[in-house]
Amino acid sequence: MSAAARDEDRSALVRDLDAVLLRVGRLNYSWSNTESLLVHLLAGLAGVKQDVAVVLFLSLSSTRARIELIERLAKLCRPEGAERATMLALLARFGRLGAVRNRFNHSIWSFDLESGSISTILMRIADRKSTIRMGKSETVDEKELARLDETLEAITALNRDIWEFLARYDYPVK
Repeated sequence: MSAAARDEDRSALVRDLDAVLLRVGRLNYSWSNTESLLVHLLAGLAGVKQDVAVVLFLSLSSTRARIELIERLAKLCRPEGAERATMLALLARFGRLGAVRNRFNHSIWSFDLESGSISTILMRIADRKSTIRMGKSETVDEKELARLDETLEAITALNRDIWEFLARYDYPVK
């Protein structure tokens, strides 16, 4: 391969990488922004001030734990009927979107100049009956970029829907 061809391949890989990283950055921002709305749900359900809800929120170390706490409070406390059903549906959507976010945020990235491919290597152990699996590698191709774009749209829609829920049911919002 000539030096010019290698330079062209390298430039193409950098462009592809920039496109992926831009999306992953948007994913992180959108996710964090939407996850912060859980504070308002927590404040409303627990009947506490915003600062207390923030302390509760920050005391839990994962999104999953925060969602589970809010789900449990929703089943125990304030909402009934349509309010409870809507809240639980919003939380279920949030949980499902976490899979894509986790893949892109909890992986090691691999960039292969020879093939021009970008891959993620999931840094998670999957326990099976008699074996374990780890290091699952997936290529970030056009299909995966489209999936990432769909996830970004879904997080944006979820954000809007949570804001609408907060307003409709008069949850505390500063």
